[in-house]
Order: sequence, then structure tokens, then C-alpha cells
Amino acid sequence: MTPYYTATSRIEINRAQDKVTNVEGVKNDDVGQNLEFYQTQYSLLEARSLAARVVRKQGLASEEWFFDLFGVDPDNSGLIASDTNKTGSAERIRRQNLAVKILLDHVGISPIRGSSLIDVSFSSANPEFSSEIVNTWVAEFIESNLDRRFDSTADARKFLEERLAQLRQSLEESERKLVLYADNKEIVTLSSKQDSFGRTISNQTLASTNLEALNAALAKATEERIAAESEIQSTGTDKNALSNLALHGIREQRALVAAEYAKLLVQFEPEYPAAKALKSQITDLDASIAREDARSRSGTAARFREAMKREKELKTRVELLKGQFSGERRDSIQYNIYQREVDTNRQLYDGLLQRYKEIGVAGVGSNNISVVDRALAPEKPSSPNVILNLLFGILSGSLFALAYVFISEQIDQSVKDPSELKNKLGIAVLGSIPDLNKEDVIASLQDKKSQAWEAYLSIRTSLSFLTDHGVPRSFLMTSTRPNEGKSTSAFALSSVLASAGKRVLLIDGDMRNPSLHKMLGIENAVGLSNYLSGSSDMKSLIQKTAVENFNAMTAGPIPPNAAELLSGDRMSSMIELLGKEFDHIIVDAPPVLGLADIPLLSNSVEGVIYTVEANGVKMKGIAAGLQRVRDSKAHVFGAIVTKVGTQQSGYGYGYDYQYSYGTKAEA
Repeated sequence: MTPYYTATSRIEINRAQDKVTNVEGVKNDDVGQNLEFYQTQYSLLEARSLAARVVRKQGLASEEWFFDLFGVDPDNSGLIASDTNKTGSAERIRRQNLAVKILLDHVGISPIRGSSLIDVSFSSANPEFSSEIVNTWVAEFIESNLDRRFDSTADARKFLEERLAQLRQSLEESERKLVLYADNKEIVTLSSKQDSFGRTISNQTLASTNLEALNAALAKATEERIAAESEIQSTGTDKNALSNLALHGIREQRALVAAEYAKLLVQFEPEYPAAKALKSQITDLDASIAREDARSRSGTAARFREAMKREKELKTRVELLKGQFSGERRDSIQYNIYQREVDTNRQLYDGLLQRYKEIGVAGVGSNNISVVDRALAPEKPSSPNVILNLLFGILSGSLFALAYVFISEQIDQSVKDPSELKNKLGIAVLGSIPDLNKEDVIASLQDKKSQAWEAYLSIRTSLSFLTDHGVPRSFLMTSTRPNEGKSTSAFALSSVLASAGKRVLLIDGDMRNPSLHKMLGIENAVGLSNYLSGSSDMKSLIQKTAVENFNAMTAGPIPPNAAELLSGDRMSSMIELLGKEFDHIIVDAPPVLGLADIPLLSNSVEGVIYTVEANGVKMKGIAAGLQRVRDSKAHVFGAIVTKVGTQQSGYGYGYDYQYSYGTKAEA
């Protein structure tokens, strides 16, 4: 491993910063008090944009020694430029992206727990370069922080400028609508004011003022009319007479004359010339009083008529103005809507304008990032740590090996131990066969001391305990899939039973993929398919083998559809007839899964012996095959486990199972 040198610079990031102005900025005041503040700063220190600034500052994208320092070939990096449309700059962008990736892979951010200090480190094979990159990284971080603050204010001002332009246009439009509507509806506002919420309230309009004045004049006219009417209807002293100075003087003069006249009558007769003169004077004064009183009363009547006329005129004008005022009140609903829209737009405009002015001077503060220790060129390499790497290698290798073994055991659900069939599937194990090639088994059966002969001899012993008459008279052998040793086991059991003096007939029941004739080295010209298709000469289909008492019936020509031949009763009748001539009849049947032959064949024999390959088919597949056999009402005697004791996947003797037929199958 190439020695790497790590340079470290320590910086301090304060949550609060000094403010030159006392104006609120764009960000909230409590943003620095949140726990997310330092997490944000850590992420910013590892940002791709910061690495790009360092690359541009140092010009690393164009330096070949930089890529050689980290053992990277920029021409075979595998990175794709983000802008491949610009063919002239595609290579430059690709190299810059690669340089950014290298820096990010070798930079480290380590916060000091319980403090506002952060260690920024960089590792490379050159100690001077490591310290230079760290110092540049810190300097660019401080500059980017200031740029970000400036950019955030610029973005806010740009946003506010756009919003102010929109609100100014909206305010002008709403004011224009308000004035135009007031002109159309002849609404003249004489005075208005704004409440504490900035809403405009109209106190008086021209119509309301006129109505108020006319209503006051009407009330006064009504009062005058009532007063005049009261004077006319009164029977007592005329109220106007009491205020008439001329009438009062005449009456005073008459009183004086009347007093003098009464004084003369005490001394003289009424015919006395002086008394007559006074009497005549009194009569004249009474006439003057009567004329003046009549004139006063006629003035009251005239005033009453004038008051009634004025009252009537004022009532008419008031009613007319009331109609206008009612219409104005109805129109004021829409007027108030326009007025509220104007007020809202004005408030928004004034608020944003004030905020725009504040942001213009906000954000001018001291930087909250300071360098505590600059990075120095390290004297000793920081990696590799040979002892640590060795321990880690041993530990990781051991863990990987354990995990591999554990996962392999969990995934592999095949049969490893024959006893698993009894425990997991509930099927008896009749015996197990060691893993031998097909040719070895056939050759080994010639030697009765071989391992294969002993294994199948043990199985024959197990078969003798299956029924009350010993080894079943007829049974078929099947398996879950091809290449599990089913045909070989059928051949071996036939040989073992024949060696005991039993007449044995082995029938190749796999008409889709026959194999018995290959094992015995005989022809497959005629066989089972001929009998099932209607042939009555059963004896001509049976062939003798080199082993005494061992006879065989091959599968015969491959039929178009084997299931149709097996669906009749000829198979059962054939087994019954052959049972009179042979002691044991063994049917080498096809595999269970994927075919319909086993349910048809199993009803023709006493039972089924299931062949299972060790480390082959999974338990789930074996269980499915057994369930299908049991669904056909067949009796399962037990199972034979083949290929036990090895990890090989097959015999190697070529059981290439074909389910097709016709020209290809015949070939």
C-alpha cells in the first residue's frame, strides 16, 4: 500500500454572529440555535460544490501529476461529462468531475464532541500537497459561506423587486377600479379615515351630508308649523300680542284714558263734554287695539301657511334624497369591496417595500467561521497500519467464511442425510447407495463382494419386510426428476433378486425416454408400447438377459402420446398375467413431476419405491412428488437414497432426459 499523509486544520464555527446593523435579515434569528445548524455545516464542508471550488482554485483538473498522485488514469476513469453537447469542453468537464471525486474521497470532517470546533483533514501521498489542500479547503469554505449569505440576500431582493412590481400594478389597477366605480355611481366621499388595521372607513359622503342638512331643516320647519298651528287654535291671549310693542303701547294708553274717564264720572255726568271726549278717545283706542290684534292674528295664519308649505317641500326633497341615499348604500357594498382590495394591496405593497429597504442593509455582519489551527505538512504517514489491516483481514475473512457456510446451509434444502426423509417427509428409508458412476454399478454387480452389491442386497432385505409375502410381487420405481439413479437401482434390484433364484422381469415403463436397452445392450425394436397399443403376443416382447432368471421388457417404439396408452386397463391386465409367470415384476417408471404417467402406472402394481438423490432435489420438490404419488391412491413402500457420501451433482453417465418425440426422439 502507498503511504498516505494526513494534514488537519481546526476551525471554529459560532452559532451566533455579530451584527453591524439592527435590521432583521433574511434568515430567522434562532436558526443558529437549532441542532440542525451544525449538521448543516458538516454537510456543507463535504459538499461537492466546495470541492469544485478547490479544484478550480488549484487548477487540479489540468494537472497530470495530480491524477498520478492518486493512481488514477483520467482517460479511463469511466466518468461521463455532465454536458456532452459542448464538445470543446466535454473533456475538461470530465476531468474536473474526476478531480472533484478524488478530493471528496480523501477529505475527512471530524467534529470535536461537545464543542464548536471541527477538524478538516485530507490524505494524499504528498504531505505538502495534503496541507495545501486542507488550507485551501478551509479558505474556500469561509468564502463560500460569505457568498451564500450574499446570494441569499440578492435572491430575496430580486424576489421582492418582482413582487413589488406586481403589487404596484395591482394597487394601481385596484385604485383605478375604485375611482371609476365611484364616478359611475356618483359616490362623493367628503371625509374618510383609517383604523388601526389599516382599513379605510368613509365617514361622510355628499348624499349623507345633504340628507342630514335637509332632515335638520325639515325638523325646524315642522317645529315652526306646529307652533303657528298652536297659536291659531289657542282661544286665550294671542302670544304674538304679548310681544307686539305697538299693541302694548295702545293698551297702556287706553288704560290711562279709561282711568281718567272713570275719575271724571265720579264728579260729572257722562254727558259732560270732557267725559264725552274721553269716552270717544277710549272708543278710538279700542278700535286701534282691535285692528292691531286682527293684524297680529292674520300674521300668525300667514306664518302657519308658510311653515306648512316649507315643510311639504322639505319632505319631498328628503324623500327624494333618501331614495338616492338608499341606492348609494347598495352601491357602497361593491365600493367597499374595491376599497378593501385597495387597502390590502396598499398594505402588502408598503410592507414589502419596507422589507426591501431593510434587506438592503441587512446581512452585513462579521464572519462566524474562524481558523484555529492551520494545516501543517505531516511528518509521518497516517496509513497503512499493517497490524490493523492484518487483524481486519483475519476478522473479515472469518466472518465471510462463517456467513458463507451459514447461508449455504440455509439455502441448500436437499437431502444430505437419509434420516432426513423420515424426519421431514415421513417416508421410510429402505437403504442408501454410495455415489458411483453408472458403469461402475453395472460392473460392480458382477462381483458379489462389491460395495454396490452389498448396498442393494441390504435394500432387498428391507424389501422382504414390506408385505406379508416378503418382497412385493410387483412394484415400480420412480423419482422426482431424471438422473437420480432410478433406472440403475431398478436394474440392480432385478439382478440381486435374480441371484436369489427368483424369476424377475424388469419392464422399462419410461416410453418417453427409454434406457433399459442401453444398459443391457439389447435392441429396442419391440416392447411395452407394442403391447399397450394392441399386440397380443406378450411373450415375444420379453427378452432374456445374460443374468440367469433376469428377463427384461424394453419400452419399445416411442409412441406419440404415452399417457393415452397407459390410460387403459391393458397395463394392469399385463401385470396380472405376468405375475403368474414371474416372482417379481419391477417397472422402471418415468419421473413424477411434469408427467401424467405415474398416476396411471401406480395402480397396476402393489406399491411404489421412491428414489431420491442425495444433495440433489430440494425437500420441497420431493414432498411435491410424493404428494402426487399419494394423490393417485398408490402405496409408497419407502425410499432409496442414491449418490450418498459425495458432493457431485450427477453420475456422469448421460441421462439426458427428452420429453419430445417424433423424428428428434427417434434420432
